[in-house]
Amino acid sequence: MTQQHILQVSELTKKVRFLIESELNTVWLTGEISNFIAASSGHWYLSLKDAKSQVKCAMFKGSNRRVRITPRNGQQVLVRAKVSLYEPRGDFQLIIEQMEDAGTGLLRQKFEQLKEKLTLEGLFSLQYKKSVPEHITRVGVVTSPTGAAVKDILTVLQRRNPSIEVIVYPSLVQGDSAAAQISQAIEVANTRAECDVLIVGRGGGSLEDLWCFNEECVVRTIFASKLPIISAVGHEIDTTLSDYVADLRSATPSAAAELVSQDSDELLHRIKQLKQRLLNNITLRQSTENKQLLALQHRLGQVHPEQKLQLQQQKCDDLSIRLTQAMSRELTRFKQQPLHLSEQLQHLSPAKNIHYLQQLTQQKQQRLTTAIQHNLATSGSKFAALIEQLHLISPLATLARGYSITWKNNQLLKSVQQVSVDDTITVQLNDGEISAKVVAK
Repeated sequence: MTQQHILQVSELTKKVRFLIESELNTVWLTGEISNFIAASSGHWYLSLKDAKSQVKCAMFKGSNRRVRITPRNGQQVLVRAKVSLYEPRGDFQLIIEQMEDAGTGLLRQKFEQLKEKLTLEGLFSLQYKKSVPEHITRVGVVTSPTGAAVKDILTVLQRRNPSIEVIVYPSLVQGDSAAAQISQAIEVANTRAECDVLIVGRGGGSLEDLWCFNEECVVRTIFASKLPIISAVGHEIDTTLSDYVADLRSATPSAAAELVSQDSDELLHRIKQLKQRLLNNITLRQSTENKQLLALQHRLGQVHPEQKLQLQQQKCDDLSIRLTQAMSRELTRFKQQPLHLSEQLQHLSPAKNIHYLQQLTQQKQQRLTTAIQHNLATSGSKFAALIEQLHLISPLATLARGYSITWKNNQLLKSVQQVSVDDTITVQLNDGEISAKVVAK
């Protein structure tokens, strides 16, 4: 092997840690605690085991501060952890981020799964929330008839507003059959439709005690309810899926009773305020109406029938004058129209137009004759000049000065090499031709 393929131990553990953490990421598992150590640094070190295997774990103090249980050897727990490797020793281990008692933890996991499912379906959306009526005369309560919740609700309503009627729809609020009874009680209340609002709840308890309010059947029944529902389950720190789907959530049953009731003293004070506002509005309305009446009477006095007739008569006279003036202008225009037409007819007379065209034709004919004569004179002068130039370079002029041109067989002779002795040649002079014979060269 070459040197570059040999790994150091630390490099190997680092690569293995990277592979484990990138592939497995976060896992949930349950097991029994053993070898638990709470270090002075605040970190926890332990092992999780079952009947066949065990794995070392570490939970740092930043995470274990949120744990509600006190871990002990032999305890069954549910943990959420990241799979990792402790490089200095090459030990496979889990880094625990969350720890719960096994029973509670499984319920919590089931709670989160159902919450996510119902959220995706839109059951917790604000657009489906119904508003609670402002004035409530009858309240329905779905709870145990012997529990503390119904007693707290009745006490608060009696103290704040005794006029509100209460109808209890009895149901178990804990146990295996509680969810079915709660759903049935809500459906009965909707069928009877005798309440303005419905309170569904009980006192506080553990997650197991309150689990019936996390059952899917209860959540869907609350969502389908036509009556507005206030969820009043447990104490302020307790939260159930019924709280999310209800139209309104209160921290306790007593708080729910306060939400649906107005204090009698506050109600009387409110009535007195409304009465005073009504009297003030009546007084203001009377004052306004009186002012409007006086204004109308004043306007009626100003618009007397005689004044109105005079105004209408003045408008009629004005319209009559405008009509007379308009008719006069139209008559004048109609009288002047024949004169305008006669002038236009004379202006467009055929005889006048023919005379004008004859004059125009004579003018154009005269211009054409002048142009032709001018062109002929110019062309004659140019032609004479060209003849003069041609005569200067003409062979005939050269012959007239005593020169001659010699031919042989109609071929112009330019050299003595073109003829031989005894050849017959033709000599052209100015006034004729001579036929000659070559005697010598």
